[in-house]
Amino acid sequence: MNKPLTTSEMASDDLGPLYAPHKKVYPQHVSGTFRRIKWGLMAFCLGVYYLLPFVRWDRGIGAPNQAVLVDLPNSRFYFFFIELWPQEVYYFTGLLILAALTLFLMNAIGGRIWCGYLCPQTVWTDVFYAVERLVEGDRRERMKKDADTDKGGLKLQRFAEILLKHSIWLMIAWWTGGAWVLYFNDAPTLVTQLVTFQAPMIAYIWIAILTGTTYLLAGFAREQVCVYMCPWPRIQAALTDEWALNVTYKRDRGEERTSLKKAAELRAAGQPAGDCIDCYQCVAVCPTGIDIRDGSQLDCIQCGLCIDACDTVMTKVGRPTRLIGYDNDINIQRRAEGKTEIYKIVRPRTLVYAAIIAVVGGIMLYALLNRSLLDVNVLHDRNPIAVRLSDGSIRNAYTVRLLNKRGFDRVVALDIEGPTNAVVHVVGADSVTPDRPMIVVKRDSTTELRVLVTAPAASNPEKSIPLKMRVTDLGLGEVATGTDNFVSP
Repeated sequence: MNKPLTTSEMASDDLGPLYAPHKKVYPQHVSGTFRRIKWGLMAFCLGVYYLLPFVRWDRGIGAPNQAVLVDLPNSRFYFFFIELWPQEVYYFTGLLILAALTLFLMNAIGGRIWCGYLCPQTVWTDVFYAVERLVEGDRRERMKKDADTDKGGLKLQRFAEILLKHSIWLMIAWWTGGAWVLYFNDAPTLVTQLVTFQAPMIAYIWIAILTGTTYLLAGFAREQVCVYMCPWPRIQAALTDEWALNVTYKRDRGEERTSLKKAAELRAAGQPAGDCIDCYQCVAVCPTGIDIRDGSQLDCIQCGLCIDACDTVMTKVGRPTRLIGYDNDINIQRRAEGKTEIYKIVRPRTLVYAAIIAVVGGIMLYALLNRSLLDVNVLHDRNPIAVRLSDGSIRNAYTVRLLNKRGFDRVVALDIEGPTNAVVHVVGADSVTPDRPMIVVKRDSTTELRVLVTAPAASNPEKSIPLKMRVTDLGLGEVATGTDNFVSP
């Protein structure tokens, strides 16, 4: 009978290491179509992130004029002409649903194109790599300098380069953290406060946290975030299908690999030879350090840089480009069978995703355009639930909250429906029409009222009568209603 393995035996060299050792990746600079797309998207994303807090939007006197603002003290979220209240949190739920479905649609079309072009980790890591190349040189220079440092120690010039690189990294990380807090307060005001050290302590704390996380994730963790920390690669692997376009090495063209000289000799002799010349440029430029020729891998972020590198080499050696390209599993099989390539961007999966996005987006847009900017909430007193007065009539008390989402004061009238011959009284509010109280609701605020409803018992014999409170804006005619019950003791 075999004995169970001990912990030390399980961790022995015979079973191999429990995890792969980290290998530093030195991505090489590359030029081409996909690199230009990445530069363009990176500039756009960073421009929006850093500059958007300074964009102004006129909302009237007394209202914040920052286009995008998360106003936590007043529980508001402003996005250009849209103003959302805490009661409208369902809009954020809808946005999360749209974001998830858009991610699914992008995956169904082009695999992990979000990861390769738009993910914040990719964008900031690209910026940090650009700084590293600018200060220390390209791939071979950095590798040589690191090797020399390991052998001969840290020289003064090398120390100066490292210090400069990390100083620029920290500056970028600091700008990143600083830009984030500007979304939670008026940007020009907060910048002045930060410079003069008069800003709230919480602002400095969050800047420090985001500076540290950006510096660590983009400067050190890099591809480890994509490979080990991010859950999306595992999720998208379950969502993809055979029609999704992924960065693919076309084995039918590339194999058998051989040197450029040997391939020329084989072709001259009328023998087949693969286009791949084993130059390893696709590996050298990969930000995660993989060899795309080994097939689909979890580490691949679909950035397309290996396509640019391979196209450059193919052009130089006089062979057709796109030996590596965006391709689907169907075409791999079709080329093996000598058939022409086919692509299906529009198919049931993408149509379903697009349709759901359109429906959810349409519902949100309709709700947003038709939402009421006047609201009323009615809450019945619980103790006592009702009171019988000396004349035999019944009184119920309610807490009524009026919500005015407009940027100006409003005068509203309060009416009730339900109990017969009922009289309504707002505690502490005098009105020229006692049977129809008039209330002033301040702009962009909530007003809480104590409302008493009294009705004759003889006219209302039921134990419980549905009650509706209707609030009417006397200027705009806008109406809001709230419901509860009028009950007997």
